Amino acid sequence: SPKVDKKVFNTKIPIFGICYGMQIICEQLNGKVKKTNKREFGKAYIRALKKSALFKDNIKSNSKTQVWMSHGDEVVKVPTGFEIIARSDNNIAAIAHEKKKIYGLQFHPEVIHTLKGKQLIRNFILDIAKIKQDWKINDFLKDQVSLIKNKVGKNKVICGLSGGVDSSVVAALINKAIGNQLTCIFVDHGFLRKNEAVEVSKIFKSKFGKNFIKINASNIFLKKLKNISDPER
Repeated sequence: SPKVDKKVFNTKIPIFGICYGMQIICEQLNGKVKKTNKREFGKAYIRALKKSALFKDNIKSNSKTQVWMSHGDEVVKVPTGFEIIARSDNNIAAIAHEKKKIYGLQFHPEVIHTLKGKQLIRNFILDIAKIKQDWKINDFLKDQVSLIKNKVGKNKVICGLSGGVDSSVVAALINKAIGNQLTCIFVDHGFLRKNEAVEVSKIFKSKFGKNFIKINASNIFLKKLKNISDPER
């Protein structure tokens, strides 16, 4: 299994290990990890055992909270200097070395099913790692628009548009930067969800007008894929 360069643990930079991250911290710092008899997947409840900077203003000692677990291995022994700060019914759920600012969670704080996960991440980023909140979406948009303008100049751009999040954001950004120099091409390959091609065309035709081109290529795709049922192929 992948390992971390041990020098990382001596950098004096705060570390936050999630799921496998917590296990690797324990394994490499002379704790112990083994295959669990009770694999946890899905909603679980953890109980906070003591105060921690990670739990500040969020999870009180001896209180229970819902989290999302997904693991088949478990930490059975924490390294020297670490404390167990939370447990689930079956496993060690959270560990901390407050002095070195190394923390580990067996559960996933980044998903909505972990009800207080966002605050845990916030506590680590702002209070423990002392990272400043100086990134703003408006600055990002301004920078990207400027970057696109400078790169494209007076040239024209073709954007392959699927109607999904990624290509739609790209199209919106490029349009903001160069307007009519952009042409979006949407290929209906015949494998979209019901009415999706109509919806995508309607939305983007109203936005880009004549600079939006829809191509119905479903016959080409279906012909090429005749008798093929394996999705990987």
